[in-house]
Amino acid sequence: MKKWILAASLCCNVAFAEVAVIVNPSNGDALDKDSISRLFLNKAKAFPSGTQAEPIALDEGAAATDEFNGKVLNKTAAQLTAFWSKLVFTGKGQPPKALSSDADVVAAVAANAGAIGYVDASAVNDSVRVVATF
Repeated sequence: MKKWILAASLCCNVAFAEVAVIVNPSNGDALDKDSISRLFLNKAKAFPSGTQAEPIALDEGAAATDEFNGKVLNKTAAQLTAFWSKLVFTGKGQPPKALSSDADVVAAVAANAGAIGYVDASAVNDSVRVVATF
């Protein structure tokens, strides 16, 4: 019985972060899940308006990264590693620049009109514009 209670309490304490996809406030493009995924998987290089896109990710292991990869990219960390290894090896692409904290991603997106990133929704401030939450 004690094992069941411990397992139930561990299960219930797991919280999933709500992930906000953010862009620079000057970017007026509307983006759906598919267009966001295409930008982060190097299948599209620009926003619908034609502005060059610079995807910015959080480091591997961040809760928001795991949520974003699963909900938006539909890939596990291992699948993404294999995906990017193939593109890098063939010279067809580089993974998005990864930063170590939500605050770093917010600051980078706020400073670059072509940037798009994702963070834990609680880290968003008015220096960026949220285009989607997952």
